[in-house]
Amino acid sequence: MKTEALEVLKNRRAIRKYKPEQITDEELNAVLEAGTYAPTGVGTQGVQIIAVQTPEYLSRVKALNAKILGREGDPYYGAPTVVLVLETEECRTHTYDGSAVCTNMLNAAYAVGLGSCWIHRCKEMFETEEGKELLREWGLPENLKGVASMALGYPDCEHPQAKPRREGYAIKV
Repeated sequence: MKTEALEVLKNRRAIRKYKPEQITDEELNAVLEAGTYAPTGVGTQGVQIIAVQTPEYLSRVKALNAKILGREGDPYYGAPTVVLVLETEECRTHTYDGSAVCTNMLNAAYAVGLGSCWIHRCKEMFETEEGKELLREWGLPENLKGVASMALGYPDCEHPQAKPRREGYAIKV
């Protein structure tokens, strides 16, 4: 039994405060690679992963998400890297594949010593003209659909403790 993997799955938590220091390429590559090994419907690999680290694009992505949220501030909690997960036309199982990709990356982030947090509103971001403009600037097709995004960086807080699991969460029949 591979208990290290189970420990990662049990101990990863959402981090909502990050140090400004950028993560290393080695750490980012490990997280991105984990995303590429997530299960996808019929093995289509119909997901596009985008790691955003440049200050200009980080600012624009964070502002777009905040605009949709309807609040000022940084919805990515100051993370120096934002990872976007979008689906392609080849993606027949839509949200499920992108969710699996994001989950793999969240767990990989914890495994390599990073903090991460799933951030919603990616779908709405890339339905806007601003989102489509970003895709054009990145040389990607405008018809990509947002599934999920995540904050990624070095935690600047205590590691949160897991809440007790509720009775009956999993049953055997």
